[in-house]
Amino acid sequence: MKIILSLITVMSFLGLITYNVKKPALSNETTEISPRTQEEIPPAKGKSPVLVELFTSQGCSSCPPADKNLAFLEKQQPSSEAEIITLSLHVDYWNRLGWTDVFSSPKYSERQGFYSNTFKLGGEVYTPQMVVDGTHQFVGGNMNEANKAISSSAKLPKAKIDLSISGDKLKVKISELPEHSYSNVFLAVAENNLSTNVKRGENGGKILPHASVVRELKTIGNITAEDKSFETETAFQTPPAWKKENLKFVVFIQVEQTSKIIGVNQIKL
Repeated sequence: MKIILSLITVMSFLGLITYNVKKPALSNETTEISPRTQEEIPPAKGKSPVLVELFTSQGCSSCPPADKNLAFLEKQQPSSEAEIITLSLHVDYWNRLGWTDVFSSPKYSERQGFYSNTFKLGGEVYTPQMVVDGTHQFVGGNMNEANKAISSSAKLPKAKIDLSISGDKLKVKISELPEHSYSNVFLAVAENNLSTNVKRGENGGKILPHASVVRELKTIGNITAEDKSFETETAFQTPPAWKKENLKFVVFIQVEQTSKIIGVNQIKL
């Protein structure tokens, strides 16, 4: 079932502050994997990094196929042109319909509202919605549209983002910025290999797997039109409910006026 809501007021996402999702009650999670060393995940040779966001909900019966599509893009990397970096943002407006999504946040609903405004959708939001590089939006179950959008986005110039981790701090160094207007630098902390036993709602009785679930999303800097580079260092925390071996840090640059992503990279913890 697809859900569409009219937003009377599209809340501003640009001043987003740090949000930590409450500890989820998970069951039947995937087998743990061996911890990785702290190393940047470099784009494959000749490939351009492209950000794919999925707005989804455990309460939406149309969302599991889109969740699988996102996991496929994340794990299989089917594009010969793009290094696909994925984020799954669980919205909260389905929660009133019988099941509270343990990963949902109003902050992610606000971000979707920001896109609704940018794409001139008349204040409407829906799930599952996929957004590629902030410039293409479509129903998350449509892999043909996903492939076309990823291919198109891979041809555009992107900033170089170098990431490194020391202790509990993430260092970000941005260079080679393409022409841009005022932009925001975001950090998303996402977790792979999660699953949830949904007991009620449209997906009641199902165990749903999840990939690239956003645990935290915050603004870590701003870039003016005149800036040619940017550097910052930000502290982070990893609550006990988050499995460190499954975490990744995604840094992306988004033009405020157009929502276009002009740079993205990731590093695993």
